Amino acid sequence: MKLYIAEKPSLGRAIAAALPKPQKNNQGYITLANGDVVSWCIGHILEQADPENYDPAFKKWQMAHLPIIPEQWQLKPKAQTRAQLTVLRKLVKQADEIIHAGDPDREGQLLVDEVIEFLKVPAKKKQNIQRLLISDLNLSAVQRSLKNMQSNQLFMPLSISALARSRADWLYGINLTRAYTLQGQKAGFNSVLSVGRVQTPILGLVVRRQQEIDNFVAKDFYEVHAHLLTNQQEAFIAKWQPSEACQPHMDEEGRVLNRALAENVVGRIENKAAEVSKVDEQQKKQAAPLPYNLSSLQIDAAKIYALNAKLVLDVCQALYEKHKLITYPRSDCRYLPKEHHAQAKGIIAMLASADENYGKFAQGANSALKSKAWNSAKVTAHHAIIPTEKSANNLNLNPFEKKIYFLIVRQYLAQFYPAYQYNQCRVEILIAGGKFLANAKTPIAQGWKVLFQRTKTKQADTNTDNSAQNNDDTLSNQLLPKLVAGEKIHCTHGELISRMTQAPKPFTDASLLSAMTGIARFVSDNEIKKLLRDTDGLGTEATRAGIIDLLFKRGYLERKAKNIHATLVGTSLINALPIAATMPDMTAHWEATLTNISEKKSRYEHLITPLTSTITEMIHQSEQQSFAHLPKVAFKRKSKTKKKTAWKKAATK
Repeated sequence: MKLYIAEKPSLGRAIAAALPKPQKNNQGYITLANGDVVSWCIGHILEQADPENYDPAFKKWQMAHLPIIPEQWQLKPKAQTRAQLTVLRKLVKQADEIIHAGDPDREGQLLVDEVIEFLKVPAKKKQNIQRLLISDLNLSAVQRSLKNMQSNQLFMPLSISALARSRADWLYGINLTRAYTLQGQKAGFNSVLSVGRVQTPILGLVVRRQQEIDNFVAKDFYEVHAHLLTNQQEAFIAKWQPSEACQPHMDEEGRVLNRALAENVVGRIENKAAEVSKVDEQQKKQAAPLPYNLSSLQIDAAKIYALNAKLVLDVCQALYEKHKLITYPRSDCRYLPKEHHAQAKGIIAMLASADENYGKFAQGANSALKSKAWNSAKVTAHHAIIPTEKSANNLNLNPFEKKIYFLIVRQYLAQFYPAYQYNQCRVEILIAGGKFLANAKTPIAQGWKVLFQRTKTKQADTNTDNSAQNNDDTLSNQLLPKLVAGEKIHCTHGELISRMTQAPKPFTDASLLSAMTGIARFVSDNEIKKLLRDTDGLGTEATRAGIIDLLFKRGYLERKAKNIHATLVGTSLINALPIAATMPDMTAHWEATLTNISEKKSRYEHLITPLTSTITEMIHQSEQQSFAHLPKVAFKRKSKTKKKTAWKKAATK
């Protein structure tokens, strides 16, 4: 008997649909016409054992027990999925051959591998396990995957990497949460202070942003605009470019802080002759944005529709599992295999028949075009999120599903539109010895941009004030006359523009996700910057939404309108922790090592061994940290009535 073990029931049913019929549905598995069986996990059905499973004394939190470092690691069945594990135990014993069908990523690999290991599958049978990689639940895609199975042994480094991550998170989270909670209790905060290698740096980002805002002191700065006329009476504006001599009067961002200096420039250029010193005009092309991975989709959904990351992930899962309208959504990749281009004509034809807005977009798409998205060399464990060949016409999608599906479809169709073309003109002008600059961008052909004209996205996170943005837009959007180097023109007058620096804006869902993916810009160390760029930032595509959601549930973050703020507890926790625990540096090193393990460039021990030393040191440091600013929280005593009610509810589930 051949046994297929899928990651989840929906994937199991999709596999069964492509295999011999008639079939029999059983509790936890499907029997095929030829006697083979399809079964499934329900996500992780095993979890790391609790500290008290290693030693009953560890049930009580005490500093003397720390650090807790298991000598022989243990997994235990999750209570809610124990029945499915029993089903798998029986089927694995009966199976002559096993097919691993976890999701095509690090966690998906471990999820099934750990069940196989836990059930003590004999070594010979383990050697012959095949790996089935499915990123699209449609029948045709599953059939293609069934024809291209590989040895599961090839994917073991992914499993080892995920196992190292799981154990490292346990060591870090269990030990430091206990250490800091116990120290907090000494200061009167009698609740859990949760610490994690990803959640804590994210909280640190929000807290530090809030402190920047609170401590911000606004200052005036000045610009000078020259109003110019050609001999043909064509008017335009150029912006003053301060020389090196002005450096003492400028801040680190190159803004002039001395009003008298700016006023002097205004006076000097009044009714003066000017000369065009340089003209640089280029015709440029801009390719369509790549199809989405999960983070880029979540960021756009937050900007355009104000949807939080967790909701977007849940909607994507429904579009993938329930409706089968999109490919695997928990993707960290924005590229597509070259062979997928052959399916484009059919997908576009299907989309063109839709009544929705994207129907007319599809009608204008040219399936013969091949954007830079089709690059097999850049496809990792899974490819970008794109629509499947299944039509949404007869499906009753809810408003959230419609919005997210629209975004995915539009981004995919953009690959079949020509490039956006424009003229970029840059003109340098000399007036009374000073240098002025005028820029203009003139569209030639909209290309793929015709798909995006209806939706205006808001800037999620900027340190520039609105007035500054408006002025810059005026300058960049102006139409420049035809100018040549050496041409004599006239400055009618100068205009003093007075502005004030603005505090950084609080994080929103979009900007916090953007910060997590582009975390490198928040660190100063060049080596750490490189590591973070190479490892796609803080967290993974699949975990970022859950981590942000967790910080809200634990009371460390709160929302005020669309803005995300740290609570008193969240701020106090970050202020009490050593700086190393609140920065992304350690995560950068972790992810770099985990990537190397998955690529067979490093070993499990290279992560775990130095981590145990770090944890031991941080536990000792915790006894010297100050937790005095934490709010005083008394122990919550559970009433007997509540316990009884809770027991009754549990008994009826």
